Amino acid sequence: MIATHDIFTISSKKQFEKIALKVFRFQYDNNEVYRQFCDLVKQNKETVKSLNQIPFLPIQFFKSHDVVSTTDEPQTIFTSSGTTGSVTSRHLITDLNWYEQSYRQAFSQFYGNIEDYTVLALLPSYLERQGSSLIHMVEDLIQLSNNADSGFYLNDYEALVQKLIEQESQNKNVLLIGVTFALLDLIEKQNFKLQHTIIMETGGMKGRRKEMIREELHEILTKGFGVKAIHSEYGMTELLSQAYSLGEGIFECPSWMHIQIRDTEDPLTYIANGKTGGINVIDLANINSCSFIATQDLGKKYDNGSFEVLGRFDNSDIRGCNLMVL
Repeated sequence: MIATHDIFTISSKKQFEKIALKVFRFQYDNNEVYRQFCDLVKQNKETVKSLNQIPFLPIQFFKSHDVVSTTDEPQTIFTSSGTTGSVTSRHLITDLNWYEQSYRQAFSQFYGNIEDYTVLALLPSYLERQGSSLIHMVEDLIQLSNNADSGFYLNDYEALVQKLIEQESQNKNVLLIGVTFALLDLIEKQNFKLQHTIIMETGGMKGRRKEMIREELHEILTKGFGVKAIHSEYGMTELLSQAYSLGEGIFECPSWMHIQIRDTEDPLTYIANGKTGGINVIDLANINSCSFIATQDLGKKYDNGSFEVLGRFDNSDIRGCNLMVL
């Protein structure tokens, strides 16, 4: 059995690969949906000897199947946001400890002690629905900050403006986590000059504004908040780990998460660093569902393991994703 200690103490590339292969064998044995997919692409426990041979389950399967590697009952179900009438992803979480340890340890790795921050959250579209993994994480970070000034702001922009100005005047370290459209709404109401605040955008216009490229968006946000860089979080309903960008849209993963870039025309092959392709994610914290996910995002990876997200596939039915209809 693979324990949290095995995953969250990974400290080398060799150790990561060894545990990833162990997780692959475990999930091949225990995840019926993933095993059938692997068999269809003609890979199994005997044929897979390296990371590059592990099949990545298309992320759409979370919309049509219960992707689980355990018979335990779910403690909660995380769901993706979607337009009215659209099919949303469902991630059955049988042990919340894996998720909580993953984001707590990753936050500590990238940002230090949560108690050093006032955590402010501007996540209206997430708060207005049930089942958001982001809300679970931010709610927990707010509590862990042990700070009476930390909290959520739904549509009360005036109160948030006052809180940011107050914290700034007291030289307090602030982390403002916001959905993109709401951060833009905020700087239309107030121009800031923030020296002690980290602005972290979680992506998403949610149909409220026109989409824009990252460079344009971050230029507007850095100017509006008066900060040097905009931080970003790369996570999704189907994962239990996040990568973080401390600026310039370049993301880094915690040690138990890894990115590979696949060929957009052939999902079973990989392309060289620096070239654009589909983002595959290995998330070893996803032990009870599937740790090997082929996302709908386009990106490129760099030699040091960092990566950039460049957009999404135009066609949601990525080549190779319709290999299996159960």
